[in-house]
Amino acid sequence: MNEKYKNIEKERFKNMTAEEKLDVSLRLYYSAWELKFAALKQFHSDWDDKKIEEEVKKNFFYART
Repeated sequence: MNEKYKNIEKERFKNMTAEEKLDVSLRLYYSAWELKFAALKQFHSDWDDKKIEEEVKKNFFYART
């Protein structure tokens, strides 16, 4: 990422309240969840939504950083 934009992002997050930061993190989490669900649905078209949801839960539970 360009250094200029990196600094702009840093300032944005520095000026956010804790509530705003939490909101951003939750939106990222749920977006990731939806993307994982969609990817699994595409790769495993024979699975029903319940099976896909179980797999997404497992993926998120055992995820590491």
